[in-house]
Amino acid sequence: MEISDQEKLLYAITDILSNLKIDYFITGGMAVSVWGRPRATFDIDIIVNLIEPKAVLLARAFKKISKAGYADEEMAKDAIKNRGEFNFIDSSSGIKVDFWVKKDDERSLLEFKNRKLKNINGHNIYFISPEDLILSKLLWRKQGGGEKHVEDIVSIFIISGDKLDMDYLKKWAGKLDVFVELKNIIPQ
Repeated sequence: MEISDQEKLLYAITDILSNLKIDYFITGGMAVSVWGRPRATFDIDIIVNLIEPKAVLLARAFKKISKAGYADEEMAKDAIKNRGEFNFIDSSSGIKVDFWVKKDDERSLLEFKNRKLKNINGHNIYFISPEDLILSKLLWRKQGGGEKHVEDIVSIFIISGDKLDMDYLKKWAGKLDVFVELKNIIPQ
């Protein structure tokens, strides 16, 4: 099976993050494909624990992937300051990588503690835990996201359900005020 441009970019980005010793994990649609059913996604979503001095190194490293690729160093610095988002666009494939800077709250700390290392085609890559992915999807849906989030959650329960830490999931669903939504989605 041929490796897609998206997979090649994922490997290149995660290699850079590892080499620069920047903690990260993959979330979003790519993580759903690991913990649930594979689905099409047109970007790569990554949570990073990034400090400003590494933003310059990261922007330079991106140029090695794609000389004409787009990465705004100032946007990265601003995202670090405001705990927001910045991105990299690979010019050769047109694929966008969204980087979300880790917040300084209890849940974000737990997401990093709970992240899971998976070997994908010989590449060790950190992914959000399935429980934290479900919680994230519940929050996105509550903030006005579509039914795609429900479909993703159901697929995670179908594929990874017997391995889920339901105590953790229910506890945090309660803390995040999405327990009713979780209860309505959990397959009976």
